[in-house]
Amino acid sequence: MSPYGGSDLETLELYRHLSADTKVRLWATSSRASNELVLQYPIRHPSPLTWDVPDGGTYVFLGAHWRGKLWPYLIPRPRRLIYVFNTFHPKIPALTTRMPRMLGWPKAEMVLISEFQKRILQLDGVVHPSPIDIDRFSPAPRRPDRAFTVGRLSRNSAAKHHPDDTQVYEALLADDAAVRIQGGTVLKDRLAARPQVELLPEGQFPAEEFLPTLDVFYYRTGTHVETFGRVVLEAMACALPVVCHRHGGYADHIKQGENGFLFDTPEEAIEILATLKANPALRASVGHNARQTAERLFSSVAIRERIDFYRS
Repeated sequence: MSPYGGSDLETLELYRHLSADTKVRLWATSSRASNELVLQYPIRHPSPLTWDVPDGGTYVFLGAHWRGKLWPYLIPRPRRLIYVFNTFHPKIPALTTRMPRMLGWPKAEMVLISEFQKRILQLDGVVHPSPIDIDRFSPAPRRPDRAFTVGRLSRNSAAKHHPDDTQVYEALLADDAAVRIQGGTVLKDRLAARPQVELLPEGQFPAEEFLPTLDVFYYRTGTHVETFGRVVLEAMACALPVVCHRHGGYADHIKQGENGFLFDTPEEAIEILATLKANPALRASVGHNARQTAERLFSSVAIRERIDFYRS
């Protein structure tokens, strides 16, 4: 439904890896599929009337489910049924684990996106971080004439921004830093316009182009809690020190002061950012360790082991 959504990007990365040596088809169960993605990828809509439907094998559902729809009853039974569950929506486990008797499909195998999500929901299933092509992301040399820049990247939704973030940004600006936020036009009423502030619409630049323009990646969400937060790992792949709120799936991969920083309060975040601004050597060492973390997590061996799960 969105070229910038975590579920959508995860689906397309799984498709890319699996289709290298496996027959894979992409289906959109919703009529609201992104026109941009439909033009870029061979995405189809199930149509029992024309028999354009999944025709057996392994069915993988990601960000969608089969309950309340007619077409699953009219198509071949899958050999395996996999549900990639990457949200906190409580209705999803009930929808996917209690199979309608008339459907006759096998029991759904659950794939979770982080240990954080697994702990909170207390669900059984394998944990697969959202696959990221880290070859797309690389460090960029810092321009000496650029102000120390802190920024973030997300969808342009109020739920993605915490009300206390304004306090953090104002402290940065008072310290002669710059703030650059892609997916931040929703903040125009909360953050006064000035030369050091850039509030960009979502998708203006690809993540691999936007992230290297930063010195530090800052991240906290509002009502939306990240079960994984792939953008944090993308920033780490760019060798950026990340400063993130502790409550999120990405926190499983951050070691305090080694490959990133976690905070609980805006005051802690402000102190960490001030320390990073004053210490370029610390930024470099933490960023280096962040890149190594991304390389381990998304190495070809690690990705292949996770992809093999779907092929078995």
